[in-house]
Amino acid sequence: MNVSATDQELLAAPDQQLVGGVLARRPRALAKAITLVESTRRDHRARAEQVLAALLPHTGNAIRVGISGAPGAGKSTFIEALGLLLIGQGHRVAVLAVDPSSTLSGGSILGDKTRMEKLSTRPEAFIRPSPSGGSLGGVAEKTREAMLVCEAAGFDVVIVETVGVGQSETTVAGMVDAFVLLQLPNAGDDLQAIKKGIVELADLVAINKADLDPKAAQFAKHQFENALGLLRSASAHWRPPVLTLSAQTGQGIEAFWNAIERHRKIMQESGELAQKRRRQAVDWMWTLIDAELRNRFRHHEGVRHDLEKVSRCVTAGSMTPAAAAHRLLGHLHDKD
Repeated sequence: MNVSATDQELLAAPDQQLVGGVLARRPRALAKAITLVESTRRDHRARAEQVLAALLPHTGNAIRVGISGAPGAGKSTFIEALGLLLIGQGHRVAVLAVDPSSTLSGGSILGDKTRMEKLSTRPEAFIRPSPSGGSLGGVAEKTREAMLVCEAAGFDVVIVETVGVGQSETTVAGMVDAFVLLQLPNAGDDLQAIKKGIVELADLVAINKADLDPKAAQFAKHQFENALGLLRSASAHWRPPVLTLSAQTGQGIEAFWNAIERHRKIMQESGELAQKRRRQAVDWMWTLIDAELRNRFRHHEGVRHDLEKVSRCVTAGSMTPAAAAHRLLGHLHDKD
């Protein structure tokens, strides 16, 4: 285990063992570290920050890929086919698959391991299903931290699978090197229904299940190429390509990965990758600040005391939402 003296002073003995286990690539330690990172307990959050600080020097070397697409686009099948290809090339692959949490029970399906049966049995792969917890952006709140833990454990490709597609699903683009939009052959017919924002963020568009209807797949490909040609690319050195493939048959999977590697090479050589990651780190900081401010607001004694009454007033129509928000926020100026 390679942990600095400063980190050793900060970490308790069990956490030193946890960090050592992650760096030694032990699956159990990796799973425990991510569980600690995902915990909402205040004492666990403090420990998680110390563990992440110790792991941080060992992160940043992986290729980070985000996969988004409508339900039924075949994301899990595609990721399994890609993961098996990458393992065959000598890579170690981590998949952070975010399942939608139930808005009623808070539970989630967590079924990605059953959908990726072959990949989940490989020792070179690590699949972590996590509930989204209602988090906007289609990713779990702690997906970014989990990604760093996986990188410290020696996974050189980290894939984030998002819940679905839509305006609130674009958060993943802010934490990966390459953001991929996975579509179906008939997507060209409904191109107008696809939100402009998510298409603008795509570094690559892949038309899956092209073997089922090759003509429809080619039509969708041309539709997306035309649409992307009208949009301003986020990169000055990269124009997002549109590929057709079939995760079921393996057709086009290698060409897809070649495009990802080509994108990374161009972004590295132009300096855009380093700039992008620096920008993502600052955005991440502000995301955490916003989350912590919301948490402190909800746990403020005055807010907790007044929240139920104010909520009833808003429900009854005797108080406007704006007035209610102003009243609750006013508690932050009160002395505890």
